[in-house]
Amino acid sequence: MSIIFVLIPIAILLVIVAIGIFFWAVRSDQFNNLDKQAHSILFEDDKEQHKKSNDN
Repeated sequence: MSIIFVLIPIAILLVIVAIGIFFWAVRSDQFNNLDKQAHSILFEDDKEQHKKSNDN
């Protein structure tokens, strides 16, 4: 039973930290334009190859 007195404050602390990290991410625009990074991964190599072919 005494372990509950340790686990409850640890759980509350973890929740507070998680909420703080979430609000930091929202304020620093981490969730704006979620599709940009997905598309840049797919098409980044094509742009580099296109530049190389135009240089020759």
